[in-house]
Parts: sequence; C-alpha cells; structure tokens
Amino acid sequence: MVSDGGIIHACTIEGDGKGLPLTQKAVSETIKDDKLAWVHLDANHAETRHWLKNEMSYLDTIIIDALLAEETRPRIVEFDEGALMILRGVNLNENAQPEDMISIRLWIDSNRIISLQRRPLKATKDIQNRLIEGKGPKNSGDFIVALASRLFERMEPIFSELDENLDDIEERIMEIPDTKERQEITSIRKQAIIFRRYIAPQRDVISYLRTSEQSWLDQSHKRRLQEALDRVIRYIEDLDTIRERAQIVKDELANALADKMNKNMYVLSVIAAIFLPLGFLTGLLGINVGGIPGTNSDSAFFIFSGLLAIIVLVQVILFKKFKWF
Repeated sequence: MVSDGGIIHACTIEGDGKGLPLTQKAVSETIKDDKLAWVHLDANHAETRHWLKNEMSYLDTIIIDALLAEETRPRIVEFDEGALMILRGVNLNENAQPEDMISIRLWIDSNRIISLQRRPLKATKDIQNRLIEGKGPKNSGDFIVALASRLFERMEPIFSELDENLDDIEERIMEIPDTKERQEITSIRKQAIIFRRYIAPQRDVISYLRTSEQSWLDQSHKRRLQEALDRVIRYIEDLDTIRERAQIVKDELANALADKMNKNMYVLSVIAAIFLPLGFLTGLLGINVGGIPGTNSDSAFFIFSGLLAIIVLVQVILFKKFKWF
C-alpha cells in the first residue's frame, strides 16, 4: 500500500536485525536525525518527487532525477556523504517475463537508505520481512549486501531453468529434429542476451563497492560483497555459455534438417534416374506413327514389360556397384 508522498514502506533499522515501522510524520523526523532509517518509495507516485525535494533537500537535483528516471542501467556514483546506486532484479511478478528486469534505485549513506521502484520487486519485500522477523540488516552496509544477495539469489532459478530448457531442446533435436524448435532456441538466446545486458554492469557496481571508502562499508561487508561478485561473474559466464550453446544447437538443427532434406532429395534423384530410361522407351514406343515394332503381336506387351524389368534390375545392380545407394 502506498501512502501520501509515495511511501510504500518505512522503518528504522535498529542495529539488532529488527526494523520498527514508521508513520508518515515519524518518517520526516527520523530521516533528519542520526538514527538509521529505510524509506521505500513508489517512483510512479505523483508526490514522490515533491517528497524527495522537501525531505531530502540536501540531495543534488541530479541525484533526484536519477532516482526518478524512466529508464536506467545498473551503476554507482559516489558522493562525499553517500552513494547513488541503481541495480536490477529479475521480474517475478505474475504474468511477467523474467528478462523484463526491474530496477531498484538507491540513495544510501550511514544514516538513511532511500530506495525507489516503479514495479514490485521481491528482493525488497524479502528484506522487509526479515526486518519484521528480527533477522534483517543491522546497518547500511548490511542492507546493501543483503539486497545484492537477494537480487542474485532470485536470479539463479531463472538461469537454471533457461539452461535446462536448452538441454531439453538439444535432446529433442538429436532424436527428432523439427523446425518448430527454431523459435524456442531463438527465444532462449534472446533471453540470455537481455539478462547479460543488465547483469554485466552490476558486476561493475559490486566490484566498485568492494574498493569503496564509504564509512558504512567495513571489511566484513567487502568480504561478503566478494561472494556476491563471484556469483554474478558466474552468472555472466553461464549466460555467455547459454548464448553460445543456443547458437550451436541452432546450427545442429539446421544441419539435421539439411541432412534430412538432402536424403529425401537423394531418394527422389535415384527414383528419377531409374525411371528416366523407362520413360524414354515408353515415350518412344507411344508415338502415333507407323513402324512401331510389336503392333500386331499379342505378346509384344509382355516382352516389352519384361525388357523394362530387366533394365530396372540392371540399373539397380549398377547403382549398388557404384555405391549410389
């Protein structure tokens, strides 16, 4: 539920894993003191820009514009007092395509975390639930580590399913190649390309955070970010592999279909070669002119049919000898 000002969720982060919900008035008071608070906003809400300008007046207009931008790519920009970050997660909403990735925009410093979304993102809901359970992040560094971890954990089943689908298609092609598989292969390759387009920049964001000198990032956070970095690098490598495998599978399908067509064409060519002399002889004897042998003989038809059978037999023997079939 979105309240006035576009606030979806707001709470304090107590330092022990718990988060206490904040009312509209308490949000304004809390984000101005030294107590860490997280405010999650709806970027589509008409009042969100106004709220940011009023409550976060110390933020540069460039930062506010970036938080509310229609189109974004994963990136990080550091400032003296904090950092602007944009990350993306897979779209797990109902009737949505996972590759239509959802952006999460963040302003984060030691005393406040401001996040914005245009569509629901399950990773933020995960963190909200963990704070309610008392198992959530304890500070700003924990929050960004938890968010990165949840974003990447949510991706793994999608990529595994993508890989399994490609395995199934490859197995079907090896058994019974069919042109209808082309569309599925193209779809998988397209998904891998789109995923990589947004995940590769996130590798750079996490890598940058590992070397950041922000006061709210300590060595334990950076070690955990290293784990997230290793995971996202593996995802990128997996996506590259899926994309390359999809192209190979598509080539295998094209080769299998070409072999099947060539085999059919070869059979038709052999049949045409067998009937070519037969057609010539029957055509020659079928012309309506005088002098055709056997016209007045009752056995001429059977003799001619036997001759054609002998010609076919000789052709078959010759074809086998030349290994034409």
